[in-house]
Amino acid sequence: MVAGELVQEHLRADTSAPDGIALRKEEAAEQPNRAAERYEDLPNGAAQAGGASDFFDAGALEQESPPDERAAMLPNGAAGGGGDEGEKAAEEEGKRLETKLYRCRFAVLAVFSLYSLVNAFQWIQYSIITNVFTRYYGVTSSQVDWLSIVYMVTYVPLIFPATWLLDRKGLRLTALLGAGLNCAGAWMKCASVDPGLFGVTVTAQVVCSVAQVFILGLPSRVASVWFGPREVSTACATAVLGNQLGTAIGFLLPPVLVPNTPDNIDLMGHNISVMFYGTAAVSTGLFLLTVIVIKDRPPLPPSQAQAVLPDSPPEDYSYRKSIVNLFRNKAFLLLLISYGIMTGSFYSVSTLLNQMIMACYENQELNAGRIGLTLVVAGMVGSIICGLWLDHTKTYKMTTLIVYSLSFLGMVVFTFTLDLNNIFLVFFTAGALGFFMTGYLPLGFEFGVEITYPESEGTSSGLLNAFAQIFGIIFTLIQGRLTTDYNPLAGNLFLCVWIFLGILLTALIKSELKRHNVNVRADSNHLQALPTECPVECPSEKKTNGVKLDPSFSFSHETSL
Repeated sequence: MVAGELVQEHLRADTSAPDGIALRKEEAAEQPNRAAERYEDLPNGAAQAGGASDFFDAGALEQESPPDERAAMLPNGAAGGGGDEGEKAAEEEGKRLETKLYRCRFAVLAVFSLYSLVNAFQWIQYSIITNVFTRYYGVTSSQVDWLSIVYMVTYVPLIFPATWLLDRKGLRLTALLGAGLNCAGAWMKCASVDPGLFGVTVTAQVVCSVAQVFILGLPSRVASVWFGPREVSTACATAVLGNQLGTAIGFLLPPVLVPNTPDNIDLMGHNISVMFYGTAAVSTGLFLLTVIVIKDRPPLPPSQAQAVLPDSPPEDYSYRKSIVNLFRNKAFLLLLISYGIMTGSFYSVSTLLNQMIMACYENQELNAGRIGLTLVVAGMVGSIICGLWLDHTKTYKMTTLIVYSLSFLGMVVFTFTLDLNNIFLVFFTAGALGFFMTGYLPLGFEFGVEITYPESEGTSSGLLNAFAQIFGIIFTLIQGRLTTDYNPLAGNLFLCVWIFLGILLTALIKSELKRHNVNVRADSNHLQALPTECPVECPSEKKTNGVKLDPSFSFSHETSL
């Protein structure tokens, strides 16, 4: 940690607000009058029934008021004369502000995690048995490495249309595209089982890599739209865990299903065919489950942070403006680079693990896969622990900085113990590295959503993944060349230098827990949903697409440097 850093999570109320939660409760009886005064100050257009609906929906109290209080809080246009229309409008507003958790959220999370698992399995299934595929297709190890790198290359240009589609068309269509393309790519691989059809398997892998674009940005969206504030970080970690588990299985199964039989190409082709057809069958079943289970959102929002957001983008919603807002956020820019460094390092280590192990330990293909499994399974445990910790403490920056620092320490230990001629020691150091390095992935997602709220979770997560892919491409190519031309030590030292830089960048991030502050309703009187047109004099940093937090609404600052 940085010396002198104060880690304290607190809520700041503005000077006009009551001091403390207990004092707010004493003034609960005065809420209807204050709400009525706020409505009197609204323009005439906002005082109509429809306009009041939009305004009231975002500025509602945390708990539903009794019917008579709701009627008193409505503008005259909606409650005039105490007629049936006013009562119906009040009841309708009460329903909109209600939050509820549905049991089917676990089915949504499970199906998404499973087809994300299969996609990750297809990413790493070539690299972990590089020597087998080079023998079968008659290609070089660099060409097989590109079957992994293509996942990163296709992600960068396609992430922007993918996140635009997620914002405009919703979760269901995006999930269907991800699961459908994943299934199509798996069946195409079945047609590539022939030594002369390397081009077909490359095409199939490109299709699977396009499917990944519609998968990697969804964990934070699934968690935010379907899960409550006390479980959202754990849900996001679980969604990321599915992808990690796929990588773990990708390290474990290919060496078992496709052993190295250089003297029997026909048997090698049969084994590859078994692996490809099994993957295709599972992908097909998961695509059908996606059609049945995945929905855009539940009937009622799971949290106040979701309740104050519109169900669909405003008519004048600008995806370009959302991107601009994110790039103007200095804290998010620092997170983009630091997240890209850490995740890109993980991608590089995963892709080149077989080559590193084979360079130090001959004829250890099975152990190379088991070491990769150890690395990822330990990371899955780290992801869940970090998610539970965040849900309990909301100390995003402190947790991120500690995990980043321990990842650097784990990378240094792994680097200098790799070639000590002790394969069991490599199991231990790889597990420690994976626990922190892979455990960091959901931390970055959730931290990004917190400091960019109310911008779309899909957009912020998509940009984080885009930077991860860019760094992953660069790191894999450079570390691969250093490993081939020199030794694994040179390539790993290269990553250590970059991860240390990532620690420094993480320490500079200013943490504002915007989404968390909305959920705890620190000052509900100052949280308002304004029309999508932001006045010209509105400061640029306060502009968002359809939702604006009043300047007097102060955020919870977690840490500062």
